[in-house]
Amino acid sequence: MRELPQGLTPPRNGDAIETDHHLSRRAVLSGAGALALLSAAGCSTSGGGMPALELDNTVTGSVPPMRPAISVDKNITSPDLMYAALTDNGFNVPEVPYLKVKPEFRRQIVVDTTGEAPGTIVVHLKERMLYLVQPDGDAIRYGVGIGKDGFRWSGRANIQYGREWPTWTPPPEMIQRKPELVKWQGGQPGGLTNPLGARALYIYQDGKDTGYRIHGSPEWWSIGQAMSSGCVRLINQDIIDLYSRVSKKNPVVVM
Repeated sequence: MRELPQGLTPPRNGDAIETDHHLSRRAVLSGAGALALLSAAGCSTSGGGMPALELDNTVTGSVPPMRPAISVDKNITSPDLMYAALTDNGFNVPEVPYLKVKPEFRRQIVVDTTGEAPGTIVVHLKERMLYLVQPDGDAIRYGVGIGKDGFRWSGRANIQYGREWPTWTPPPEMIQRKPELVKWQGGQPGGLTNPLGARALYIYQDGKDTGYRIHGSPEWWSIGQAMSSGCVRLINQDIIDLYSRVSKKNPVVVM
């Protein structure tokens, strides 16, 4: 019979010996630790031992994303850069107080929802937005001002050509409504106060001039409004950017 260590009281009937309890606990812990070490070492048991863990080995990168990431464009950055003052063809274009322009009307890259081919210019009259469709499911979006009721045009056409700092010639019916414009019946030279702004894209349908333009405007506060005589106007900094991206023969959809 084993002697008890000094100081221990002999167990009563039904009691377990405390030293045996500690030994059993250490055995269990050491066994669990060994299994953990085996697992950490990449080992697995076979035969009658513990079965290997069934882990999901799917590589995260193999799951396709919902759509490609929005592209990055060096000309679409922070508003304070996009709408800063600039010098263009000798004209000093003033900065635009962009904080007074609703964020949705500032130049930005968005997911294309038009369904049109890349290179197409889509003007959404209700939204007051112009989209230039890009490859890979993106579009560059600009806020626009549109024509008043009775002065709007819609349909499919093409950009026939473009002009930088274009001359503006008011049509005869406009001169009738505003006789003060008679001084420009021979054409107002391009400049900071010219209604066509820094650039103009001329819309033709079936080879004929529709009389409608996509153009710049010094009146940045008119973006998002319906107040023009039918043309589509952009902030001067935005029409300069759009003009640099088109081939002057792009298809146009006004809807």
